[in-house]
Amino acid sequence: MPTQEALRTVLLLTALAGLMACTDGSGPVASSGSPGGPATSAAAPSVSAHPSSASAPAATRSPARFDKALHDELIGMFRRDQAERNGEPVAESDQTRTARLKEIIAEHGWPTIDLVGEDGEDAAWTIAQHSDLDPAFQQQAVELLRSAVAVGQASPGNLAYLEDRVAAAKGEPQTYGTQVRCGPDGPVPATPIRDEPGLDARRATAGLPPFASYLAELAALCAEDDG
Repeated sequence: MPTQEALRTVLLLTALAGLMACTDGSGPVASSGSPGGPATSAAAPSVSAHPSSASAPAATRSPARFDKALHDELIGMFRRDQAERNGEPVAESDQTRTARLKEIIAEHGWPTIDLVGEDGEDAAWTIAQHSDLDPAFQQQAVELLRSAVAVGQASPGNLAYLEDRVAAAKGEPQTYGTQVRCGPDGPVPATPIRDEPGLDARRATAGLPPFASYLAELAALCAEDDG
């Protein structure tokens, strides 16, 4: 059974793969859906290679609050999201998943670790990341996720990715450098990064690797798509 860290790696790498556009280096290209990248049009950019594993570990649970049915529903949404991005036929769209996540949030607030486990919270974040056609909802999700992180009920890394995605979609500087596209010479930030000297310190606070290591990991994806 994969570890929680393995699931986080899958989630983060699939998010990045969907963000990057490996074309002529002129910028993102539109596609049918995109994990982890800024949306500059009705759909966000993508590359062809995605990690294939979408299996999830057993949830971290609080017996008094854990909602197994909701956890399982979110994991199912996540798996269909990943299947669609791997080119498999899925009988629902990003918009459908966004609409359902909005209903869940209206009833429960942000799906917290106590409520749905770490993997369930990751799954909710993934759906929010891909809700590019509803930027107002993505902004709401940022605010809810920020509150959940403040009380230890959500992943700081998830918040970093979603904050950057919302900023980059507006063409604004990003804080953590998570939003990257494939340029002619490899991965480059999709929008400028504010206070670059403090970038790695901010990334460390969010549990993210140094920026140089991050770009090196993504270079293989850019090269694979370019080839």
